[in-house]
Amino acid sequence: MTMQISSNMRTTVAAKEAQAPVAYVVQHVAFEGPGTLHSVLTELGYEVRVRLAGLDSLHVNSFSDGALLAVLGGPIGAAETAAYPFLHEEKRLIRRWLELERPLLGICLGAQLMAEAMGAEIRALPSPEIGYAPLTLTQAGARSVLGPLAHLSVLHWHGEHAGLPPGARRLAQTSATPVQAFARGEHVLGLQFHIEADHAAIEEWLIGHALELRTAGIDPGAIRAQASEYGPALESAGRAVLRAWLGRLPGHARTPALWPATAAANRDR
Repeated sequence: MTMQISSNMRTTVAAKEAQAPVAYVVQHVAFEGPGTLHSVLTELGYEVRVRLAGLDSLHVNSFSDGALLAVLGGPIGAAETAAYPFLHEEKRLIRRWLELERPLLGICLGAQLMAEAMGAEIRALPSPEIGYAPLTLTQAGARSVLGPLAHLSVLHWHGEHAGLPPGARRLAQTSATPVQAFARGEHVLGLQFHIEADHAAIEEWLIGHALELRTAGIDPGAIRAQASEYGPALESAGRAVLRAWLGRLPGHARTPALWPATAAANRDR
């Protein structure tokens, strides 16, 4: 009897795992990982699979079972395809995801790649926007999943920014960056800022971006102090934003239709 129960339990667990929707995360550098996004996805029943840009394949067909795609940040430019050829494959992946209207989240570089794929221009800022500072939510933003971020300081870390893609809603801005967040429908969300970063691990960012900070004349100690002051509240609000966005996704997002392999193969030739 004991063996029968154990076998049934294993079967039940295996069935649940087989039914778990897959969330793919494209990560560009080790110190800018999925952070709180990973834990929220796991809490909501997703199987999280991290793909390392430049090391793992980003070919569209290797993501065919994905219910959701998140593209994280990184210290390269969206236009630097000659220096970083993997960007070609990554851009094709994003365009394909948009065509299929599957849930897509972009953060920092990821948001810029999304915006470019949607028809927006990417431009350099006069000086990088780095550190914790508040956003200004638009009216649409205040009504959106970004509501919990009102009056909070978020983590900025970028030297380029995207314009507003055609057909998208502008959700947030700062004086330096007119489009800090945008959305199309309920399933596409681009964030120029970081809500996923673990404030307790900010030292990894300070080390990884040491040259950029030195070049910009920014004191790492100032960001370290900001992380301590603003990080806990941002983590809580960031989790609320991610849960709200995931909760608004169309029902089919959790059980994606079969990947149209033939069409994808023809498009990628």
